[in-house]
Amino acid sequence: MINPQRAQEIVQQFTNKRIIVLGDFMVDEFIWGDVRRISPEAPVPVVEVKRESWHAGGAGNVVSNLLSLGAKAIPIGVIGKDWAGEKLCEQLREAGADTTHLIEEENRPTTLKTRIIAHHQQMIRADRESKSPIQDLTEKAVINAFTIALKDADAVVISDYDKGVLTPTVLQQVLAVAGNHIVCLDPKLKNFSSYRPLTVITPNQHEAERATGIEINNDESLIAAARQIREMLDCPYVLITRGEHGMSLLNQNLITHIPAVARDVFDVTGAGDTVIATLTLALAANADIQEAAIIANYAAGFVVGKVGTATISRSDLLNQLSLG
Repeated sequence: MINPQRAQEIVQQFTNKRIIVLGDFMVDEFIWGDVRRISPEAPVPVVEVKRESWHAGGAGNVVSNLLSLGAKAIPIGVIGKDWAGEKLCEQLREAGADTTHLIEEENRPTTLKTRIIAHHQQMIRADRESKSPIQDLTEKAVINAFTIALKDADAVVISDYDKGVLTPTVLQQVLAVAGNHIVCLDPKLKNFSSYRPLTVITPNQHEAERATGIEINNDESLIAAARQIREMLDCPYVLITRGEHGMSLLNQNLITHIPAVARDVFDVTGAGDTVIATLTLALAANADIQEAAIIANYAAGFVVGKVGTATISRSDLLNQLSLG
């Protein structure tokens, strides 16, 4: 638990912090409807569509969370010259982001994830994307945009969804120039060895197990996996997210377990984005790592109670913290 007065002091400092968000941007499309019958063509439900909605997903959801919490977010990534790319930029601009550094690449689709929801349950998801590495010229444009934006940034989020933007070259060069900035990274297994140097990495339990080869089934194995990740990446802090078991933070040689606070869990879509956004913003607002992790845990507890891609506002976060 964190002292409510201290939590409020940290959250009030979120305003106007400038956070770079580098990573894989996408569009989350939701088709909402009802099911009343089974198709005569195949044993599948027929969804009667009532409405559709679109949200910035992946790294875009990190941006949305940062903006909702009162920060200034600087998105840097790659989109296609297509409807989904236009929709993504529209969503981010409406939320208050400058999309100057979202770079278009010829013949590359913007990642689009379509989810069909009926009676508050996800029925199916369809993905349209390319996971091939971005072109050399695009790499240079991304690195240049990052270097320019870094001059005025308070912290950096790297959001890796393994869609080809965060190539070894991009990671090596941006992490080298990030210097003494706070750098928080939400990983994927493919690029694990390229994530250095960092301030904090936030793998989920499955990613931590696969990266280390250690099956996490008790405190001893959890500590061993977290320490191995820290040694692999020369990273001071490792925060392993563990679903209904909350989070576990390795700080020096001490593991702190932070229990889950969600009262109802309807949808975990984007919860990791909320965690990395809130964690980074709290660190930029001079929270220590344990305070930042606790605040991020409360933010995640809020968004999993919503269906679809959700964000948390500063007032909602303060309310969650006050409820304990």
